[in-house]
Amino acid sequence: MDDQLRIILIIVVSVSIFGLLIFVFVKNYIKNKIDFLVKENKKNKSK
Repeated sequence: MDDQLRIILIIVVSVSIFGLLIFVFVKNYIKNKIDFLVKENKKNKSK
């Protein structure tokens, strides 16, 4: 039973860390994309 519990905990922790990394990368990508689009929008309005 201990081996099964250890394997389940390793899987849960691994999936959690992987999900957190993906979340951080996607959040930064979307933030950069929104900032870029806002700058483009301001640049076009000023012309």
